Amino acid sequence: MAAQLGLGSTLALLIVLTSAPAKAQEGAGPSARAFHYARIYADSTGASHFSDEELPLALVDFAPPLPPVAATRATAATNFVVISVPSGSEADWHHVPRRQVNVILSGEVEIEVSDGEVRRFGPGSWILGEDTWGSGHIARVVSSGAVTLVVLTLADQ
Repeated sequence: MAAQLGLGSTLALLIVLTSAPAKAQEGAGPSARAFHYARIYADSTGASHFSDEELPLALVDFAPPLPPVAATRATAATNFVVISVPSGSEADWHHVPRRQVNVILSGEVEIEVSDGEVRRFGPGSWILGEDTWGSGHIARVVSSGAVTLVVLTLADQ
């Protein structure tokens, strides 16, 4: 069952980035320079692709009196939902309904884009979905258990 919460016009994705498992922020710490993630997007013809992206990190006083942390700039979001998808589930070709960040909490999902590339994502993976039109992508739950993820809807740019 999905739980949804409206967050108004701002939500700092910073919270996700600073609390993601070590795999998602390999090498992170006060000296980290970037947060790496996968992006799914549609090109001008509607074909979907992956790209490897990064967000710059800078030392900030995020929650004084705690010491400074490496963080990205805040990004506005409107909602989040926690989703549990059963093992063996497959979503045939579809696109995201709006720009969104998907953070895998447990399980493993395989995503195929229309250029033929296939990637697997497990706990701690952070995926920016921007293929809001075109051919979209396929998503398959490949773990023996359900995939649980948080989906953060990004505010209009």
